[in-house]
Amino acid sequence: QVQLVESGGGLVQPGGSLRLSCAASGTVMKIYEMGWYRQTPGKQREAVARITPGGNLNYADSVKGRFTISRDNAENTVTVYLQMNSLKPEDTAVYYCNAYATSTHNYWGQGTQVTVSS
Repeated sequence: QVQLVESGGGLVQPGGSLRLSCAASGTVMKIYEMGWYRQTPGKQREAVARITPGGNLNYADSVKGRFTISRDNAENTVTVYLQMNSLKPEDTAVYYCNAYATSTHNYWGQGTQVTVSS
C-alpha cells in the first residue's frame, strides 16, 4: 500500500512563494510517476505538474515559468516538491499529490489548501 502525506500549504500574498512537499512511502516508489493536481469548488481536478521516474517534466500552461516540480528518490520512499513562485489569486485551490504506476496503482494524498490573497 502506498501512502502520500502532503505539507506546505497555507496563505500567501499575490506574488509570494510556497513550497509543497509530498512524502510517498510504499513498495518500489521510485518507479512511480509523481504529480501535483489542484481542485477548486465546482471544477474538475486538473494536473499542475508531473515528473517521471527518469526526471521528465510536464507543466500546465498556466504555471509554466512559475512552478517547479522535483523529486528525491529512494527504493521505497519518494519525496516530491512543488516550488510555487509568483503566485496569483487564481492559483488558490486544494493541491493533491499523486503517485501513478498503473490504473490499479494510482494513489492520492489528502490534499493541502493553498490560498493566494491580499
